[in-house]
Amino acid sequence: MSAAQSQHQKLWLAATAQNWQLAAYELGQLESSLAEAAMAYSGIPVSNVTTLKDPLESVSDAIAAKDGRKFAKAFGNLTEGCNSCHTSMSRSFIAIRVPTGPQPFANQLFPPQRKP
Repeated sequence: MSAAQSQHQKLWLAATAQNWQLAAYELGQLESSLAEAAMAYSGIPVSNVTTLKDPLESVSDAIAAKDGRKFAKAFGNLTEGCNSCHTSMSRSFIAIRVPTGPQPFANQLFPPQRKP
């Protein structure tokens, strides 16, 4: 999942730089990492993986349209979906966010999160 976190951040940085070709590439990499995680971690419910389908498709659509505002909204929904999966797996201590900058791990919240 560390690869997915890196791809999540690189996807955001590519889109905010309007490098849509790189954003499309990183989205593909992220989708592959999520599929690999679903197969590697037997405890992940199928519903957790399928609930990311719509947010991933929305991100893809925004990239194809080269629409930064649409991308930002879709990316926020994708990020929420990732955190929902973490919570359902009793891993709410892994909380990601829309990156705040280019520094490594700018897309993760490190202080303990309140339980929902």
